[in-house]
Amino acid sequence: MTTVLEIRNLHVSVADKQILNGVNLTVKQGEVHALMGPNGTGKSTLAYALMGHPNYKVTAGQVIFKGVDLLELEPDERSRLGLFLAFQYPVAIPGVSVANFLRTSINARRRAANPEDKGIPIPEFRKMLKSKMELLKVPNDFAGRYLNEGFSGGEKKRAEILQLATLEPEIAVLDETDSGLDIDALRVVAEGVNALTGPKMGALVITHYQRLLNYIKPQIVHIMLGGKIVETGGPDLALHLEEKGYDWVREKHEDKVEA
Repeated sequence: MTTVLEIRNLHVSVADKQILNGVNLTVKQGEVHALMGPNGTGKSTLAYALMGHPNYKVTAGQVIFKGVDLLELEPDERSRLGLFLAFQYPVAIPGVSVANFLRTSINARRRAANPEDKGIPIPEFRKMLKSKMELLKVPNDFAGRYLNEGFSGGEKKRAEILQLATLEPEIAVLDETDSGLDIDALRVVAEGVNALTGPKMGALVITHYQRLLNYIKPQIVHIMLGGKIVETGGPDLALHLEEKGYDWVREKHEDKVEA
């Protein structure tokens, strides 16, 4: 059965300021969607609201995932259900190695499903992690480094993609994965995402720019303005946006949204 993330008329406020004004969006397992829009229009707000960040207050709407309203679940429950968020600005966790972080995350999921589970055996985990790192072309010493401490922008994003590969969600939300990356790092990270997306995983790729979509090819492109999605189309929509900029969207929808 195909897993579906369905966002219905979602309204979200931050610090009593309304940011999202009725977002409707459906992402199916196996699909790659791109969500584009200017700064301040609500793209990252949508990502954080989906994962249950406490500063983002849902004032109306539903988010249905596997037949369950995500808004009734805690962030860890949303993750265990099969939803993943790659952060725009991943935080450092000094003293915790990448390998220990990933093994702890896997064991938390296993024990939530079965309290009697003793966790993934170390030899099995090492074999699995090695295969994921080889798939994503991650250096061997990466696993022993403290998570994101002293990492470059590209290394932080690669760590996020390694988490994605290890946890194997059914729907991943990638919040401005291209932020702060040079062209070489962007290519490496995009290749990692492409290696993971497919029939078993869908993705919502949030970005400002067409350049990321030169590497990660979406089937569906959405444009957000004024806290709602105002345009949806195929890959050509992103190319048109690159050519014309956001002014044509604002002019077309000035009677519907304030941007």
